[in-house]
Amino acid sequence: MGVIKTKKISKEENKEISIAKPLFEKAYRLMHTAMNMAQTYEENKAICSKYVHSTSRGHEAIQLAAGLSLEAHDFAAPYYRDESILLGIGMQPYELMLQLMAKKDDPFSGGRTYYGHPSLKREGFPTIPHQSSATGMQAIPATGMAHGIHYLESQNLLKGNKNPVVLCSLGDGSVTEGEVSEAFQMAVLHKLPIVYLIQDNDWGISATGAEMRAMDAYDFVSGFTGMERMRVDGSDFVNSYEGMQKAFQYVRENRAPILVHAKVPLLGHHTSGVRKEWYRGDFDEHLKSDPIPRLRKELKKRGWKEAQLVKIEDEALAFVQAEYARAINADDPDIATFMDHEFAPTPITKEKGHRKPRGAEKVVMVDAALHAVDDILKTHPESLFYGQDVGGTLGGVFREAATLAQKYGDDRIFNTPIQEAYIVGSTAGMSAVGAKAIVEIQFADYIWPGINQLVEELSKSCYLSQGQFPIQSLIRVPIGAYGGGGPYHSGSIESTLLNIRGIKVVYPSNAADMKGLMKAAFHDPNPVVMLEHKGLYWSKVPGTEGAKTFEPDSDYIIPLGKSRIDQEASEEAIENGESCVVITYGMGVYWTRAASKTFKGQVEILDLRTLNPLDWEGVIAAVKRHNKALVLTEEPLMNSFAESLAGRISKECFQILDAPVMTYGAANLPAIPLNVDLEKQMLPTAEKVEGVLSELLNY
Repeated sequence: MGVIKTKKISKEENKEISIAKPLFEKAYRLMHTAMNMAQTYEENKAICSKYVHSTSRGHEAIQLAAGLSLEAHDFAAPYYRDESILLGIGMQPYELMLQLMAKKDDPFSGGRTYYGHPSLKREGFPTIPHQSSATGMQAIPATGMAHGIHYLESQNLLKGNKNPVVLCSLGDGSVTEGEVSEAFQMAVLHKLPIVYLIQDNDWGISATGAEMRAMDAYDFVSGFTGMERMRVDGSDFVNSYEGMQKAFQYVRENRAPILVHAKVPLLGHHTSGVRKEWYRGDFDEHLKSDPIPRLRKELKKRGWKEAQLVKIEDEALAFVQAEYARAINADDPDIATFMDHEFAPTPITKEKGHRKPRGAEKVVMVDAALHAVDDILKTHPESLFYGQDVGGTLGGVFREAATLAQKYGDDRIFNTPIQEAYIVGSTAGMSAVGAKAIVEIQFADYIWPGINQLVEELSKSCYLSQGQFPIQSLIRVPIGAYGGGGPYHSGSIESTLLNIRGIKVVYPSNAADMKGLMKAAFHDPNPVVMLEHKGLYWSKVPGTEGAKTFEPDSDYIIPLGKSRIDQEASEEAIENGESCVVITYGMGVYWTRAASKTFKGQVEILDLRTLNPLDWEGVIAAVKRHNKALVLTEEPLMNSFAESLAGRISKECFQILDAPVMTYGAANLPAIPLNVDLEKQMLPTAEKVEGVLSELLNY
């Protein structure tokens, strides 16, 4: 069988798997169904290749073995070639063809994403959350699903006693992705219930295995202690089915990961756009391992008559042809719906609770955040908090998680390896299984390895799944310069984040807002990045004492997308046309407070608090009150969010402006220097902002 016989796999687990006659018939019928679908697409490529697609041709045996091993309470993360897995779990050719042709009733995405990229939440079927282009990136969300199941099991929050398993299917070429190694590391570190199926056809588009890797996936994972592994002949249905059954059984019983390496032929094109005749010289050799004649031979050996097999073959062909005729005539999507499902609706629409309750004491921002997370953990057992150094030993490099591990245990509050991609991407899997993750990237400068997951997995899921799989994810990111932090601990990243559609970006400037927005971010069903300025955490930076506020009560919550007037201008200055508004956030609030002392009553400060969704109505109302505006940021100014916002304001308010919309930010340099005097030269200061305000007010 190829199962590595260690002490982990018992004799009971390694017993022979019997295959009943109806299962053989089903497998043979589905194999022919998949083959006929591929042939139909090729025969009608003028229609079917309008949108790029891949098929499972050559991979049918192992994929059907995997699909038939999945149960309704399981979860799956297929890759783009896995149409036979989908057939194996019960999807119909018509449904898959609707996705192929980007039709309205495509059950996965409504015509929004590629063939073989399912999003399935259907009674009686395994759950399949949204997948990206699935060249290895899905390994982290899939492992996050297993991690979420592991967590819920540890808290006795998992309904039923059926021990769900996650299937993560990967092509052999994708295993060379660094993110796949991050997933493997976490799977063995936490003993997660996941089956990694590697389908090895020895090709990665036009590159062979010899060009791409020093070893195959089976040998590669030998270094991941705790990862069970097996080899199967992926073109032999009997061997594949027995192997997958044993793999699922092992994970279901041991709650630990296993990798199944399946050698398979590639009998189709890489995709409809990259055709085999362009580069393949080994096709005839691969054809010798075609799983369909191999299963046919096996069935005849087991007593099936020729007439029986021909009948199945003919019925499968007729069925596919009928399904294709239905699909080709199906309706296209209503173009009026193209904007639907950018975000899932949030339940938090109004400010609630008491911002300044009677008897409240003042609190610094970092403690307000700590108390907010504490409240969440106390009232929501499905919540957990993880990231680098947030565990019980340190409690965060900013003490933002101090005491939490001691209160809630190491299963809920724990350290991760240095794996920003996993920290970000795992939250997608957590969300899919019902766990609610709060995670932290230690410094904004460290988020870049996680951007791939943020863009490809988190941001697109709600839109591409037609709202089936919004991702509840709260990602905390300490940000900004704070005096000598240097080039790798001082950066501002909001403009980059704001160019990622489908995520929300929050940026509080004081303790009360920190607590209220943190609560709203947790309850939001969409990905939220919480930017927390390190220089405001303890109000130690001169001029930031105002970030320390009276602590709101535990019920306090602020809806995202609502700005706040931090400082009002006098009615007299407004009436005399002697006022302006500074539109800002974070440290900009305090630079402006200090600078405005020179211009008593003339400067209004609009604290945005949330950068996406933006309180556009609040911005425009403020500009129209004063007819003069400055957009202030800590970021390097060129091509920034601040400049973009200023351009929008200029267009909307052109006729009423008494001066150009001004912008101010950091110098356009690639990094913040370590020396504090050089840092000061690069960044805005109260004195510099005072000069800009003088120019604006005197324009």
